Amino acid sequence: MLHSYPFRKLLNRAVTVLMLLAVVLALIPLFSILWHTFERGWPAISPTFFTHLPKPVGETGGGIANALAGTGLLILLASSIGVPFGLLVGIYLAEFNPGGLGTVVRFLNDVLTGIPSIVTGMFVYSLLVLTMGGFSALAGGVALGLIMIPTVTRSTEEMLKMVPTSLREASLALGATKTQTILRVVLPAAIPGILTGIMLAVARVAGETAPLLFTAFGNRFWSLRLDQPIAALPLQIFTYAISPYRDWQTQAWGAALVLVTLVLVLNIVARLVFHRDGR
Repeated sequence: MLHSYPFRKLLNRAVTVLMLLAVVLALIPLFSILWHTFERGWPAISPTFFTHLPKPVGETGGGIANALAGTGLLILLASSIGVPFGLLVGIYLAEFNPGGLGTVVRFLNDVLTGIPSIVTGMFVYSLLVLTMGGFSALAGGVALGLIMIPTVTRSTEEMLKMVPTSLREASLALGATKTQTILRVVLPAAIPGILTGIMLAVARVAGETAPLLFTAFGNRFWSLRLDQPIAALPLQIFTYAISPYRDWQTQAWGAALVLVTLVLVLNIVARLVFHRDGR
C-alpha cells in the first residue's frame, strides 16, 4: 500500500501543495512590508527629495541628497575594507587547506557573522571614535566593513570549492605556479559567484543603523570628509521616524522606500549573476 504508485502520486501532490502553501505564507509578510513602505513613502518622492538637503527643524520640505551621498561613501569605504580581507581569507581557506587552523578561522568567521551589529559599532567606537576624538565617516566605514568580512569570506570559500579540481591540475601540469593558478584560473572561474556574495554583503550593510549611531553619527549638512560625521539613509530614517513632525515622518517613509528599493535591486542583481553563472 505504502509503496503503490497511486499512494506515492498522492503523497507527492500533497507535499507539493504544502510547499506552495509555505512559499505563499513566507511571501505574505514580505509583500506586506513592501506595499506598506511604498504606500507610506511614495508621497515623499519627488525630484527635489533627491537633490535637496534637509530643512531646519520645524520647516517642511527638504530631501536626502546628503544621506544618499553619505551612504554611497560609507558603502565604498566598507567595501574597500571588507572585500579584500574577505577575499584573502576565503582564498586561504579554500586553496591552502590550513587544517586545524582553518577550522578555527571558519569558527571565528561564523561567530563574527552572528555578532549583533551594535556590538561591532561599540567596538569601533572604542577603537577609533575615542582615539580620533570624534565621530567620523572613516569609523562608520570600518564598522560596516567588519560586518561585510564574514559574508564575503564564506561566499568566496564556497565558490572556490565549486571550481573543478581538474582545472587546477591542468594549470599546474602546464607549469603554472600555485599563485598563478589561483589568480588566472580558479578566481576567474568563480568570480560570478564571488560577486554575488559581495553584492549580498553590500545589501546587508546598506541598511545597518546601529553601528552608525556609534561611529558616523549623522550630519544634517553636506560633508564627505572622512574625519567628520556623515549623513546616511538609515540614520536619517531613524531620526525622522522618531520625530514629532508629520512631514519628517513622511520623509522617513520616503527614505525607507529608497533604501528598500536599493537593497531589493542589489539582491535581484546578485541572483541574476548567480543564475547566469549556473548556466
